[in-house]
Amino acid sequence: GRAKRRMNMERLQIRTTRRREFIDVTQCIRRLVEENGWRDGVVVVFSPHTTCGLTLNEAADPDVAQDIMASLERLVPEQGAYRHREGNSDAHVRVSLMGASQMLPVEGGSLRLGTWQGLFLCEGDGPRARELWVQWLAS
Repeated sequence: GRAKRRMNMERLQIRTTRRREFIDVTQCIRRLVEENGWRDGVVVVFSPHTTCGLTLNEAADPDVAQDIMASLERLVPEQGAYRHREGNSDAHVRVSLMGASQMLPVEGGSLRLGTWQGLFLCEGDGPRARELWVQWLAS
C-alpha cells in the first residue's frame, strides 16, 4: 500500500482483488513507524469502511487466514435471509465480528507484535480501493 500524509494521520491506500480476502498489511505499518520516526507509544489502525475490517492473527502460515475466511463463510453465508438489499449483508456482519480497528504497541521505534502475529485487512465486498487510517499516539 501507499501512504499519504494528512492532518497528523497517515492514510494507507490498499487495492483489493477479490470479493473476500485477507491482506497482510503488517509491513506497511512497520514502514510508517520507521519513516515517521515514531519511538514509543501506540499506532491505531482504523478501517473507515462498513464492509472491510481488521484482525490481528497468525501471519506465518497463510492457511490460518484461509481457515478464518472459511469459518466466517460457514458462520455468515453470502446468501441468507438478509433484509439489506445491496447483496453485501454478509460483509457487514463479518466486519462487525472482526472489528474496524486495532491498537498496536511501538517500543524503541519498532512495532511490537507476538512472534507469529500480523495485521490483516479483511475485505468482505471487493474488489475495491480501500483506505486505512493510521494514527500515532505517543506515550
